[in-house]
Amino acid sequence: MRRRLRVLWRRRAQPEAAAQMRMMRRRIATVAGAILLGIVALIFAEVADSAHDLFLSLAGSWPWLPVVLTPAIFAAVVYATRRWAEEAAGSGIPQVIAAGRTSDKALANRMLSVVTAGKKLVLTVAMLLGGGSVGREGPTVQVSAAIMVWIHRLLRVPITAGVLIAGGAAGVAAAFNTPLAGVAFAIEELAAAYEQRIAVLVMGAVMIAGLVSLGIAGDYVYFGEMGGTLPLHVVLMAAPVAGVVGGALGGLFSRVVLRFSRTTTGVFGLSHRRPVLFAAACGLIVAVIGIATGGSTWGTGYATTRELVEGGDASLWFGPAKLLTTLATMLSGAPGGIFAPSLAVGAGIGNFLKELFPNDSAGAIILLGMAAYFVGVIRAPFTAVIILSETTASRGMILPMFATALIAEAVSALVCRERLYSALARGFLAKSEPPVELKH
Repeated sequence: MRRRLRVLWRRRAQPEAAAQMRMMRRRIATVAGAILLGIVALIFAEVADSAHDLFLSLAGSWPWLPVVLTPAIFAAVVYATRRWAEEAAGSGIPQVIAAGRTSDKALANRMLSVVTAGKKLVLTVAMLLGGGSVGREGPTVQVSAAIMVWIHRLLRVPITAGVLIAGGAAGVAAAFNTPLAGVAFAIEELAAAYEQRIAVLVMGAVMIAGLVSLGIAGDYVYFGEMGGTLPLHVVLMAAPVAGVVGGALGGLFSRVVLRFSRTTTGVFGLSHRRPVLFAAACGLIVAVIGIATGGSTWGTGYATTRELVEGGDASLWFGPAKLLTTLATMLSGAPGGIFAPSLAVGAGIGNFLKELFPNDSAGAIILLGMAAYFVGVIRAPFTAVIILSETTASRGMILPMFATALIAEAVSALVCRERLYSALARGFLAKSEPPVELKH
């Protein structure tokens, strides 16, 4: 009888021990992946900023050098991307979305491999070295998801959609130093179905990546502090104006990008028929506009955006010029994100709108413009408001920004029915089998 009980106990204990071991490996993989991606994100940020500073230094010494250098780099990067790094093209966020939806494991592995991640980093830095209007946040999302997948595979932990979502969300947190925005981005943009198990995984990865960023880079506010607020009667006027203008322009940006990505004939098809030549032309546009604006439209636009948020001034041409350079860079097909450039365009829109409200906080109006245009492009109002509240320490503006973001989302949907990242993800999925939903 004792022997039988002992055998039964062992049979019951073995599955429980195996389950505990699997859970332990999963937790170790999440912690290790979040730490590693946090470090990589910070190194990437430092190298990217150095590349942009070097370009500005060269342009300062030889003012007309960008006319030659920028088109050449655009063309070289697009050639290299199409020949050796097709899965590294564009923002990087559509690849993470596509990898979570496809049943083609080979395609998902290519999009989120460490090799692709390495190419993404190098090519994005090259674009900043050429003055491209790109951000590092989208590439950080793809690279972070690739790191999380690699660590899980190394520790023989099953790869689920939750792993990709956790990696991408942690990448946003590390890039902006905004833990809450990482969670919001996971809910709104990366997760098709949000479950409690994914919530714990995401929040754990975001928290660890945020702590790594905080420990190495310190407790900084990305766009500087904005302490101003707006009275209710101004909000009731400014929020609808900013929401309509920013939402319409953001929706138009997305519509043009999607039109170019799908059309193979006529003017819209040039990027498919002559991709390298088209990229060089886009680079020339970026170079000329940058020279005309004193270099403010090159790179992420971070310096001008921060100056506006903190109550400074900039040319009224900054917003339209930054929109054109970001559009040209995006259409070129080169790797690079649009988060920071879109926020910069939004700041330029706010710079226009503050002229309508001269007696109110300029920084607060700038934030409404940033929220409106950013939501118009990516259609994620919750993420936009959280990012801006965390990057500017403007908690008093949360409700006005929410009102603006909701209006912008509705207006953007009228201009462009499809969400930009999801629509671009379908382009990657078209290379594979029909998409299926992953079970979490």
